[in-house]
Amino acid sequence: MGTFALVDARVEVNSVDLSGWVTSVTLPVELEALENTAMGQVARTRQAGLQDSTLGINFNDDFAASAVDATLWAAFGTVVVVKVRPTSGSISATNPEYVASYLVNQHNPFGNSVGELATRQVSWPLSDPDGVARNTA
Repeated sequence: MGTFALVDARVEVNSVDLSGWVTSVTLPVELEALENTAMGQVARTRQAGLQDSTLGINFNDDFAASAVDATLWAAFGTVVVVKVRPTSGSISATNPEYVASYLVNQHNPFGNSVGELATRQVSWPLSDPDGVARNTA
């Protein structure tokens, strides 16, 4: 695939493709750095701990049925599967899909001023004992 502009990402929330409203998506995956330094060592050492992630999505808002507001409101307070891939093409080695379950712990249907484009931002914590998976098939 090489270098490309992110213009066709696929973002699916709870089996609903919301890609047409997404303006940005971040899916950082990190591991806790657990210190395991012992007596006699002269520098700190660490090992990987639990995986964590906080998904961030910015949407152009839409209150129609099966659009942004209806989908996110139905998911509020639940754990949903979110799938993200670089393009809308099929899952492959060059178009991997990242998938995990996230807790929809916030809902903010209004956050703009008069004359501004109606948008919303979400930030959801990982809630998946298996962590974030990277699928290529």
